[in-house]
Amino acid sequence: MSYATITDVSTRLGRPISDPLEVAQVTAWIGDVEALILARIPLMAELITAGSPSISTVTMIEANVVIRKILNPEGKQSEGIDDYRYTRNDDARRGDLFLTGDEWDLLTPNASSGAFTVTPYGMPGYSAPGMYVAPLEWIAEP
Repeated sequence: MSYATITDVSTRLGRPISDPLEVAQVTAWIGDVEALILARIPLMAELITAGSPSISTVTMIEANVVIRKILNPEGKQSEGIDDYRYTRNDDARRGDLFLTGDEWDLLTPNASSGAFTVTPYGMPGYSAPGMYVAPLEWIAEP
């Protein structure tokens, strides 16, 4: 089940999406974005149920990804006629469906990862599925 709808995309795009072919295409793209998200975050429905991220955040992201595709389906970087020239930034010029790094961060707000984040197995605060972790104050200092 996708969180964004044709109405969400249309509202953010600022124009109606009513042509049956465009409705079918946008609906397919919304489903594709949902598949991209679920491929990386299979438990997205559970995270949303837990409240992080919110349904409105996921809806916004799915709609914005589709809008990028609508506005630049061929992935043009620039175009020009005579002395007029129009150039898109690196994200906007991609013609495929993609989520930006910021969008992925919004979908996983409680994830702590990065170049300097290490949580070795067995360390205080580490919790594997089904594993009980005693509060830090219960752990004796060496």
